Amino acid sequence: MSVPRASSQTQSTPRPSSFRFTSRTWVYMALTVGSVVTAFPFVWMLLTSLKTYSDVFQPGILPANPTLENYAHVLEKTGYVRWFLNSVGVAAATTVSVLFFDSLVGYTLAKMKFPGKEIIFVIILSTVMIPTEMLVIPWYVSALKLGIADSYFAIALPGLISAFGVFLMRGFFEGIPDELFDAARMDGMGEFGLFTRIGLPLVKPALAALGIFTFLGNYNAYLWPLIIIQSANMRTLPVGIALFSGESGAQWQLIMAASSLAVIPVLLVFTVFQRQIIEGVVLTGVKG
Repeated sequence: MSVPRASSQTQSTPRPSSFRFTSRTWVYMALTVGSVVTAFPFVWMLLTSLKTYSDVFQPGILPANPTLENYAHVLEKTGYVRWFLNSVGVAAATTVSVLFFDSLVGYTLAKMKFPGKEIIFVIILSTVMIPTEMLVIPWYVSALKLGIADSYFAIALPGLISAFGVFLMRGFFEGIPDELFDAARMDGMGEFGLFTRIGLPLVKPALAALGIFTFLGNYNAYLWPLIIIQSANMRTLPVGIALFSGESGAQWQLIMAASSLAVIPVLLVFTVFQRQIIEGVVLTGVKG
């Protein structure tokens, strides 16, 4: 008896392993192209910062005579160090404030019962839809009336509390079972103790993500510091580099050197906290 041949349809079916390999190859190729496109501006900036003034206008990306004099000029003959310290100080202060107040408000709206809390939450959340450009004038007028213009407090004032942070922390606190807090209340623990000793340890991933995003956002802030700052020694790093680029004219090697130095803290944050950043993006997407 002859054995029936396999159907042509069965023979033409591709192997699963070959199909997976082909798909993975296309994914790696797309990621490689995306990585090159993303990294090229930073590589060009770094290489330009190593060029001399005459090399900048010559064809080619690589510097003919690499030098570190541009970095020395930026550090010694500008207020870069002061700008950097201003930016880090303001960003750190706003990050601490946001982590405390946003988590406290989020806990209050999630675990405490009082009339009108849903209305309060909707009002807070609605402020996210207001563009920053519309708030600049009220902020500036308020700073002038309070007499705090051209100060560190004025620079940090708009970022001391975040509506997005309140929304994020409220969502995470709502995911904690109420039984944990009820048991602690029966043992006589107060609300602030419940918040600090039970609530905060259970929302550490959200706190880490919120802290990283807040620090980077305030470190890179440009519009509001540009408006509220009047003296040169109060400039933050983005404002200082922007004004320096206008003062230095076409000396792109100096501008690129200052920009390269400004990127270093951001790269360090992403390198050290990349796991928390990825978790934060995933968690904020899930909670959102």
